[in-house]
Formats: sequence, structure tokens, C-alpha cells
Amino acid sequence: MPDPAILKSVETQSNGYPVPTSGPAFASFVSEHQQNLLHSRPTELQINLGKLCNLACHHCHVDAGPKRTEIMVWEVMEKILNWADNSAIERVDLTGGAPELNPHFRQFCEAWLDRGVTITSRCNITVLYEQGQEDLADWYAENKIRLVCSLPCYTEDNVDAQRGKGTFDKSIAGLQKLNSLSYGYNPDLILDLVYNPGGAFLPPEQSGLEADYRRMLEDNFGIQFTSLLALANLPVNRFAHALQRDGELDDYQHLLVSNFNPHTVEALMCRHLINLDWEGRVFDCDFNQMLDIPFAGGDSKFLWDLKVDTIEGQPIATARHCFGCTAGAGSSCGGALE
Repeated sequence: MPDPAILKSVETQSNGYPVPTSGPAFASFVSEHQQNLLHSRPTELQINLGKLCNLACHHCHVDAGPKRTEIMVWEVMEKILNWADNSAIERVDLTGGAPELNPHFRQFCEAWLDRGVTITSRCNITVLYEQGQEDLADWYAENKIRLVCSLPCYTEDNVDAQRGKGTFDKSIAGLQKLNSLSYGYNPDLILDLVYNPGGAFLPPEQSGLEADYRRMLEDNFGIQFTSLLALANLPVNRFAHALQRDGELDDYQHLLVSNFNPHTVEALMCRHLINLDWEGRVFDCDFNQMLDIPFAGGDSKFLWDLKVDTIEGQPIATARHCFGCTAGAGSSCGGALE
């Protein structure tokens, strides 16, 4: 496990936003259940292409928005591709902001496809209607890229409250457009939707919620999708600030801790992937990146300075926000873990 001094430092740093002020360390819970949290040899890279986004969602742990200027440049992308050529990477998960707003997004995707790597793009749907993205849906379908699309509810009021006025209508129109290209129907065109709670509570049971989504979206809009991923909100950045504003930050952290599920630990995403920021720095997961907790609790390093053969068995740096991935049925970035 990481050195206790490292654990103490990462559990109290705030990156300019509040963090819960009380509660046990995540590492102690994992240890008490005779488990450890170590990296396996990575098969997936999760890559943040920048914090520029056409939306500024209230729950966004990336703190993305239209005024952000952090963007991955092509020189960094080339270094990542060169590293991956000798690393047996099978999948990449492209995030942002809106990853599509990176000017090199399609070139980067095509380079991965040429290498036989499977791509997931975390698309906010509304980006399909941004200037210059008019052919994006067709390009996605042509290249068979898996889409993971945020739709935090199937009602207009809830979606617009989280993501901004008018977002629901654009999202529905975008999903209908993707359906017209066989996304959600053709098994090669995967269209997964993402639910996250609108407040300080855990997601409901995923399969039951998915059935509700299917019924409401089909009945009201004729929309089909592949699967639903139910994610917990982690008390990081904007969501942590909202919790503090409402006097709910420590209560929410207590909710996460009291619902710790040891059976989710084995399936956590941080075991099989490593995460990169827009500069190419390495982290254990997307949430650690946003809190600036370096890979394995060590010194900050770039991907190209990391030897792939040294990753397996390295400890995963943890802090109190990790309880969000292991509460209830768990979530990480891939939906319920149990």
C-alpha cells in the first residue's frame, strides 16, 4: 500500500475545492477486508483530451466548460501512440471536456483504429450540434466507435437542472440522430447512456433503472440504446462545492463510507487502466487526476517516462473520494460493478 504519509497528504489536499473534513481513510477499509488495490498490466488508457466543453454541468468533476483552454496537442498524442505501440494496449477511453472539441480528435482516433485498438468516446450528445461537428454522428458510425453518452434522467427538468437549459431537447434530438444511423440497434454500434444522481444520494439499482429508461425513452421519443451505466457522483470539484454550499459535504461522505461494499474492489477500473491528463501525465484514475494525486502515490510523471513492465503490482493511490466508486453496487466509469 502507499506510504501512510502519502495517504495523509492526498486525503487533505483540495485542488482549490473543498474536501470532506472527517471520515476514515479508504485504504484502511480495503485492508480490513483482507484486500489490496494494485495495478495489473494495463490493457486500457483513459485519456483526457482537454477541459474545453460546450457545456458546464453542475456535477462535472473535471470542471470543464466553454472557457477552458487546456487542450492536448498533437505532439503529446504522438508520444502516447508511440508508447502504446510497445504496450499491448487494447482499448482507449477518450474523455474531456468534450473530447470532440480537440482539433486533433479524429486524427487521434484514426491512429488508434489503424492499430486495431477499440475506442470509447464519452460524448455529451449536444456536441453533435456544435459548429464544425455537423458530420460527427456519421463519422462515429462509419468508424464504429463506442459512445458513452450522459443523460442523467429521462425528464427535461432534471436534465436541464444539471446540464443547462435546452440540453435535454438537444440530447433527445442527438440520440434520435444516432438511432437513425443504427446506433443502439446494430451490435457493432454501441450506444450506452449514463445516469448520475441529481443530488446527494446514491444511484438506484442499475437494471431496474435501465428498464425505466428503456420504457420512457421508447414510449416518448422512439429512442433505443445498448445499456445504461449508473454512476455515483464523487465529492470532487464542482459537485463537492455544491455539497458544501448546501451543507451536505460531510453527510454525503458519510453516506459513501457507510455503504462501502468490499465486493466491488476487485472490479474497480483503476486495476486494469491508467489515466492521462491533457499534458500526458499519468494517474491511477480520472478522479485522482482532478485532485492531482500522482500515479501510485509517487512523483508526477509523464506516460513516456513510465515503463509498462513496471506497472503491474504497483499500489493505487487512494483518498476519501474512492468510497464513491465502492458504495452500494459500485460504479467507477463503467456502471455498476456488482
